Amino acid sequence: MMSVEKSALSVICNHSINIINLKPVHEHGSDGGIIMRIKGGEKLTDLRWLNLFNIHYIDSHGKERQWQVATRHKHPKCMTGQYAMADAVVIVPFHVGRGKIVLIREFRIPLAGFEYGFPAGLVDDGETVEAATRRELYEETGLSVTNFLKISPPIYSSAGMTDEAITMVFVECEGLPSAAACEGSEQIEVILASPSEVARMCG
Repeated sequence: MMSVEKSALSVICNHSINIINLKPVHEHGSDGGIIMRIKGGEKLTDLRWLNLFNIHYIDSHGKERQWQVATRHKHPKCMTGQYAMADAVVIVPFHVGRGKIVLIREFRIPLAGFEYGFPAGLVDDGETVEAATRRELYEETGLSVTNFLKISPPIYSSAGMTDEAITMVFVECEGLPSAAACEGSEQIEVILASPSEVARMCG
């Protein structure tokens, strides 16, 4: 989901403290300056979908500091190095039969209102990006993927606060738009728009 309705549409464990230590090293770059490094961190919350970690790191002056990171994983990627995995898909669907781009208008809890964007959702454990794309597109729009056009590498768009990565998946699809498969936590309206109509929404 890419933008708030009030603004322009953008196109595109337990509760105990468990400190996990990484290599505590002061490394120097080619210019002699200190390279910032992660030392370790501890889990601050114990929730189902998202958790907060307190990360200890060495800053560019060699001083140890702390940073809070939200993650969907058992341990944040800055501690595991597993940056290649996508946590969610953002689907850019083109309805071949209608010749239009598929958008959704969805109520989002953090915004206390609706936003326009593309269908999107989390990749389940053991699920491929392609399988997640097919599942999420059908659940949110009632449409079926007929062709995968392009899949982006993982994109980290909010790296200041979270290690969540999304993959942009460009597809062709078919079917009758429907939000009947949405869960109770979702309120979605499916919109088919021409490129010119999308441009006007962005204006």
